Amino acid sequence: MTSSQQRLALLGQHLTVLQGILRGIEKEGLRVDAQGRLATTPHPEALGSALTNPRITTDYSEALLELITGTHDSTESLIQELEQTHRYVALQLQDELVWNQSMPATLPPEADIPIAWYGDSNTGMLKHVYRRGLAERYGKAMQCIAGVHYNFSVPEQLWELLDIGGDSPEQRRSRGYLAQIRNFTRYSWLLMYLFGASPAISRGFLPSAEPSLQVFDADTLYLPYATSLRMSDLGYKSNQAQAELQLCYNDLETFLTRMHTAVTTPWPEYEAIGTHRNGEWIQLNTNIIQIENEYYSNIRPKRATGRGERPSAALAERGVQYIEVRCLDIDPASPIGISAETSRFMDAFLLFCAAEPSAQFANNGFCTDSHDNFGLVVKEGRKPGLTLVREQQTITLADWGTELLDRIMPYAGLLDEAQGGGDQYARAVTLQQAKVDDSALTPSAALLADMRAQGLSLHDYTLRQSLQHHDTLRAGGLNPADLHDYERIVRDSFAEQKRLEDGDAEDFDSYVARFHAALKPL
Repeated sequence: MTSSQQRLALLGQHLTVLQGILRGIEKEGLRVDAQGRLATTPHPEALGSALTNPRITTDYSEALLELITGTHDSTESLIQELEQTHRYVALQLQDELVWNQSMPATLPPEADIPIAWYGDSNTGMLKHVYRRGLAERYGKAMQCIAGVHYNFSVPEQLWELLDIGGDSPEQRRSRGYLAQIRNFTRYSWLLMYLFGASPAISRGFLPSAEPSLQVFDADTLYLPYATSLRMSDLGYKSNQAQAELQLCYNDLETFLTRMHTAVTTPWPEYEAIGTHRNGEWIQLNTNIIQIENEYYSNIRPKRATGRGERPSAALAERGVQYIEVRCLDIDPASPIGISAETSRFMDAFLLFCAAEPSAQFANNGFCTDSHDNFGLVVKEGRKPGLTLVREQQTITLADWGTELLDRIMPYAGLLDEAQGGGDQYARAVTLQQAKVDDSALTPSAALLADMRAQGLSLHDYTLRQSLQHHDTLRAGGLNPADLHDYERIVRDSFAEQKRLEDGDAEDFDSYVARFHAALKPL
């Protein structure tokens, strides 16, 4: 395996490869009313079909919008598209707005949280029933948490340059992305420190008292040094079934074998629930996870799939295509939930993770220290003198963070060179060093400080900020050509949904059986 310096030198000699890096964003956000209460209205018709609009859909709840960009070869075009989509949504929402915080707004009783609806096609019903299953297994409130997903891919030439090894381009690509994921797993605690922005929650989110939380005010609970309660066991809780599922990123075969086990092994608690209630589907099956996407993870190896194709089958057949980072909180200070500086740092960080040597994990493919470091930082990341564990030795978060940023900086420099000069990537890294030096500059600390200064609860603070962002986006508007383009996409989405519904020739039970049968033994 080549060393870090050798790999940096190789990339410096092949800057055109870095120009082929692609990135995309999926940004979630709850629709709320003017008082900041979860919207219980249907998905607005002006936003198109949630099933087939490629830019605007929903995630778990009918109110949980998901705005999706295409893939971009520059941060500028990526942020521009995301902003345009936010502007279009803001223009269409008359009496509602998008909640710009990862932790939910005021939620109604669980029974009144609407599950996303995608129409009567088999494809749409599969998505809906899957979400019914999530409600049965984890509760509806947890599914209303929102975040930013960052998709990232590199040209295949990169894996050849890095001498990843493998008998085919597909094998090299998969090995390369899994090595990148292993490094991401080692270092992702840094992202939570730098970008975590959910140190507090509204009291209504937790049905019972949580002894570890402290009282911020009558409506808000928090942890004084937390960075991201969303990514803690108070946010995306994994139940016992998922807690026992440990995927392995040492090689694709083992990863897929363990995933296959999870989607085909019954779990007693889910068997007791069953798949039907009063003659209606309530979950797709009674296995540990219904489908591959149910596994809650900070990062996923991904491959585009066709209609009805299983993600694991696509990975097994064609290999990993890109990675999806799932741990970023919504940036409350940005009207679109993420800044250009954060995007540039993510590119540099992920290139670093891809290019640096990445040893395989021992312990059956599970990195205990990395898991523990991540869990510690989301709850206590800003605690003075906090120490983490690196290779069985303790090191302060500040020292390790500074060391990592020093190692990431050369990759930022290469990205600046590949983009034709300038220092935007380098400045993005420098901005993060300031946060490591002074935790008061982190988004989580800034959020709590602003709430204190304004004397506002998390709910009232977020509502005020969301209203300001909503007004800013509406004021920016869209030029006639862009508006026409979004309206065309909306029309086309309804036509495509109707085509799918009209074209279904089999009943839903048969469709589900065929979907499960598509999961072949590995």
